[in-house]
Amino acid sequence: MRNRITTHAAALLAALGALLLLVNFPAQAAVKIQEVKSDSGVTARLVEDYSVPIVSLRFSFEGGESQDPVGKEGMANLITGLFDEGAGDLDSEAFQTRLDDAGAEMSFRASRDNIYGSMRMLADQRDEALDLMRLAITAPRFDQAPIDRIRGQMIANIRSEAKDPQTEASRRWLKALYGDHPYSRPDDGTEETLKTITADDLKAFHKALFAREQLHVAVVGAIDAETLKRDLDKLFGSLPEKPSLTPVADVTPKLDQVVRYEYALPQTSLHLAYPGVARKDPDFFPAVVMNHILGGGSFTSRLFREVREKRGLTYGIDSSIVNYEHSNALTIGTSTRAGKGIETLGIIRDVVKQMAENGPTEAELAAAKKYLIGAYAINNLDSSSSIASTLVELQIDGLGADYFERRADYINGVTLDQAKAAAKRLLNAEPAVLIVGPAEEKAQEGN
Repeated sequence: MRNRITTHAAALLAALGALLLLVNFPAQAAVKIQEVKSDSGVTARLVEDYSVPIVSLRFSFEGGESQDPVGKEGMANLITGLFDEGAGDLDSEAFQTRLDDAGAEMSFRASRDNIYGSMRMLADQRDEALDLMRLAITAPRFDQAPIDRIRGQMIANIRSEAKDPQTEASRRWLKALYGDHPYSRPDDGTEETLKTITADDLKAFHKALFAREQLHVAVVGAIDAETLKRDLDKLFGSLPEKPSLTPVADVTPKLDQVVRYEYALPQTSLHLAYPGVARKDPDFFPAVVMNHILGGGSFTSRLFREVREKRGLTYGIDSSIVNYEHSNALTIGTSTRAGKGIETLGIIRDVVKQMAENGPTEAELAAAKKYLIGAYAINNLDSSSSIASTLVELQIDGLGADYFERRADYINGVTLDQAKAAAKRLLNAEPAVLIVGPAEEKAQEGN
């Protein structure tokens, strides 16, 4: 949720990080990934790099906001704000002082399906930094004063966001898509649910999620495999083997509906949701390539060309393949000036319809493949932190350590027929549509 770092350490790590970008990581196929397994059975993926004396650690535990108990929504995000607020024998002030002295960055955050932790540290202060991470992971205190303070910050943020009509629109959108599923609930809960959460609730939540079986770890930097094995046991070896997770059902977003939230804004926001495709589905890579042509390619996509370049109706528009543990979707999002929402929506629908009926061209397919292969290293492998983050996500997705080497072949292997089939499969459905902005005349709706 937050980072703790001294001004001096921040300057030093920033300088070393800049140096790391200058020396550049090798191309994606040349990143050497080691599989490391500790004596307690904790596994990690390691990329050794000694160009600068920094070690980046990234890990995730299965479970996240979808594990919030009913009536205590916001638990996952509250707990991620408390791991650096005291652990073991160290209260909040003592812990933060020690973390500052170690010159390390520590952060935690929650997503729908996971709790993430990370640390970036100087190699010669690794032992001191990791000892604090060990305490945060295994022995968080959850003292009342920090609970009240972090909860107060979250409530203040909820009150502030309540003034933004997009917040209420998002709440209605998620409810329309997911009904009573955990994915429909607000990430930070509500003022009322946060107030019900006690220290005992947080301790039980921590005990249920923090276990070794669904733990994924990646480390990049100035550390060797044997040293990492010992560090993995120090960090995670005392955790229970299995988590105690509340089952979460798979859910298909409810499509074929229009959610309107009329509000006197200077612009209209549009969001569309179509069927998605799971990460392990055989159509995943054809869908990725097709989506890049549709709206994922920013300045080169069909949606950008038709909505922005030809008509000037928006500054930006994109589409994305969204994958959660229990749901998938293809989404489109943009905003336009007030009074142009219906027109813009009609153009989007026309572009989608053309893609569904005819698919991409050979030239579009070739250009998309070239971009998706070439941009991957820039977007995912340009620093130790980004490599560690990517390696954790690949583990969550169940992809092997050789994925970097195989990815280009997967993309190059997509045929025009496969891309066209993916377009038909995902884009023929009637989407769910969210319209946020001032009312427009019904006579203008058309499509």
